[in-house]
Amino acid sequence: MNVNKKKLLEKILRFMARVVLEKYHPIIIGITGSVGKSSTKEAVALIVSRAYFVRKAEGNYNNEIGIPLTIIGAKSGGASIFAWGKIICKWLWMVIFPIRYPEVLVLEMGIDRPLDMEYLLSFVSVKIGVVTQISSSHIAFFGSLGNIAKEKGKLLASLPPDGFAILNSDNKNVIRMQEKTRAKTLTYGFGLDAMLRADNLLFHRDVKRVEGFSFKLNYEGKTIPVRLPKIIARHHISGALAGVAVGVALKMNLVEIAEALENFEPLPGRLRILPGKNGMTLLDDTYNASPVSTRAALETLGEFMAPRKVVILGDMLELGSDAVEEHAMLATDVVASGAQIVVTVGKHMRSLYEALLSSGFPSRQAHWFPYPSSILENLSGIIRSEDLILIKGSRGMRMEKITEALLIDPGARVTLLCCQSEEWRRRPFIEPSEWENV
Repeated sequence: MNVNKKKLLEKILRFMARVVLEKYHPIIIGITGSVGKSSTKEAVALIVSRAYFVRKAEGNYNNEIGIPLTIIGAKSGGASIFAWGKIICKWLWMVIFPIRYPEVLVLEMGIDRPLDMEYLLSFVSVKIGVVTQISSSHIAFFGSLGNIAKEKGKLLASLPPDGFAILNSDNKNVIRMQEKTRAKTLTYGFGLDAMLRADNLLFHRDVKRVEGFSFKLNYEGKTIPVRLPKIIARHHISGALAGVAVGVALKMNLVEIAEALENFEPLPGRLRILPGKNGMTLLDDTYNASPVSTRAALETLGEFMAPRKVVILGDMLELGSDAVEEHAMLATDVVASGAQIVVTVGKHMRSLYEALLSSGFPSRQAHWFPYPSSILENLSGIIRSEDLILIKGSRGMRMEKITEALLIDPGARVTLLCCQSEEWRRRPFIEPSEWENV
């Protein structure tokens, strides 16, 4: 789709979405942040659906086209004029005739460039705004963390006085944003200053079995136990806490909230345990990568016991001039994770490979490849049965193909892995344009 057609489509969808919202007036929960948006969205929707009729954004419907489609309740028409015609007919029906419309919309509000948030807020009136983290994702397009915070802060500035700002108190860039809003504020996190606080964290696992996390939830002098049997990563607990805060803002019962969270699980590609061939265990975190999320994944790997740990990391993209330094700085985290074998892929990841060798990491246990396909050609000589393998990289690196090759049942990829649409799978790997300057 060329730029002019895309802009026209965006304008039409914005108009359609605005008309729907003005007719049905749902409570809108908007979630933004550099990382953790999708997991937080899942937790919020899971909890709020206990008390309300909820619709959440599916997949990557978090932009100028995806958000209006979520509001309408439709999937993209792609290149089909007929499919877009059906969407318009559906919209006309719901505008002319009253339907049972969701009481709550849970929207993931992704921004890649300046003014993205401003555009989304031009037709979406958020009542409850959630900010997960502010970090260096997409910094190539913003220039600084301050500019990223400024753009995401527009969500908080738009909230009404009777709304709620839900903020991660463990991220200093987020907590500074309190001054941007007129809404009531609820903070969540692990620190003592969080209004909703998790402590007494326990990770339940042994060599053969993982049973997730448990913790104590503290709020206004009350303490209740929470079990997250399907969660293996500490940073996913932050998403659960954000969901709790939204439930509190909507005056839901804490015990009911805790019960809902027992079914909380990450989406495909967001650090899930998958069964690999020959007794391997795969930690699949292939949906995307940033310095913050990669460190979180390595920290999670460090929590596990295994005969041998292997890390397979693809480039973290869109880091701009910080790319070389950010990749090299991961060396300390890789070593701390207990990884005995490190496989890196991509022009930026060569910086990590060289940093590992400079730090004394054994050269025979470190590998670098230029392309994901070259890993697949050589992987059988690097890994072995019973390995615990973490696989992660930016979406453009197509790291999910490596996970697929290692699955005990590759036929289960559609339900287990991210980026499994036929359109995406047909796309060949294309060298990121930023590699030209490396």
